Amino acid sequence: MRKLVVILTGFMLISATTMAQRITGNVKDEQGKGVDKSTISLLNAKDSSVIKLAVTSDNGKFTIAAEKPGQYLVSSSHVGYTTVYSKVFEVSGSGDINLGDISMAKSGGNLAAVTVTSRKPMIEVKADKTILNVEGTMNATGNDALELLRKSPGVLVDKDDNIGLAGKNGVRIYIDGKPSPLAGADLANYLKTLNSAQIEAIELITNPSAKYDAAGNAGIINIRLKKNKAFGTNGSVNAGYNIGIYPKYNGGINFNHRNKGINVFGNYNYNNTKQNNEFNLYRTVLDSVFDGRTKMIFDNISHSFKGGIDFFLNNKHTLGVLVNGNLANTEFNNNSRTPISYKPTGVVDRILTANNTNDMSRDNVNFNLNYRFADTAGHELNIDADYGFFKNDGNQLQPNYYYNAAGNTLISQVIYRFVAPTDINIYTLKADYEQNFKKENWDWVRKQP
Repeated sequence: MRKLVVILTGFMLISATTMAQRITGNVKDEQGKGVDKSTISLLNAKDSSVIKLAVTSDNGKFTIAAEKPGQYLVSSSHVGYTTVYSKVFEVSGSGDINLGDISMAKSGGNLAAVTVTSRKPMIEVKADKTILNVEGTMNATGNDALELLRKSPGVLVDKDDNIGLAGKNGVRIYIDGKPSPLAGADLANYLKTLNSAQIEAIELITNPSAKYDAAGNAGIINIRLKKNKAFGTNGSVNAGYNIGIYPKYNGGINFNHRNKGINVFGNYNYNNTKQNNEFNLYRTVLDSVFDGRTKMIFDNISHSFKGGIDFFLNNKHTLGVLVNGNLANTEFNNNSRTPISYKPTGVVDRILTANNTNDMSRDNVNFNLNYRFADTAGHELNIDADYGFFKNDGNQLQPNYYYNAAGNTLISQVIYRFVAPTDINIYTLKADYEQNFKKENWDWVRKQP
């Protein structure tokens, strides 16, 4: 039975992948030359919400995928050019769509009064990484970190919230340059509690350099959280609310004080999310037919926080202390009803009801002591001492009741209970030295767990 479930799961994953419909095109300037590194946004035609992001290649070509049928349009933006939009097109789930050439014109203006402003592009492509700048864009509100990753170029998040980068699995997630100890469902749940208002940028590193752990060779995604760099004392409060089947709401507060010698910062965010999913599975096993109907409800309440202090000893030396964490309580209810019939006759002979409940608490707190030396000649030394703990208490009940065809007489039952406490303590010491050598950058890394 377990082997059958694995086979069915693999088949569904393959089917989900093949359903993604490719959309291609070519962005050109007024002279007909390809515009490289333009940001391509796949938008929902109904409300112009961003579904997926991509970047054009050196010759201006792009490929972006739509995973669900519907009406979409594509926008192309580039610094110094006017943003353009394609016509609305239909995605049906079969066959690729070629939008042809998309022409962009350079931005014009009257030079009688000039105001110089600077704004980062939504996507920056560098030699070693691609950066999705979240702060100051439409993605900075109303999303969590996992939803931002779904939109990020080259990132694939499957139905089980497993994250892939550039077609590779086993991607490591970093927070502010520090590897997260979480994986699988725990990592996905943590990312759902990380509000986009806390995020400055997401770095997508497909070929990590020597300063990253070898476990991240499949790729690294570094989520940079906000830290105010302006002098003075300031703070802000944010709140969000949206509703689908169930309401979701979040709120947060952050504080920052900075002068020439010191920087004190901190933030706290609260997130309350309730999600509903329905899953129907019709399958045949030998002479039996299983027609399952499942309703899944995910309820999560989380508290995330970050605080620290940086001491600027002089213009080359900085000493800092940092603590950050996430405390979450999650309840998962899975209510399933599966009539089982004899295939030759199609008559239901028994009914399986399985109402799974899973109560989890996850506490993840990390402490960091850091030192940084950097000069104008390109020499940089970073030393980090870290301690972190992860505690997960899971209590899962899985009752399986078999009733007669009428559903009023219990035939048999199989009940499972899983109690899975997890305690992880991590101690790390890391030193990373970089310097420029003949216009190239060289890394020397020494790590000790």
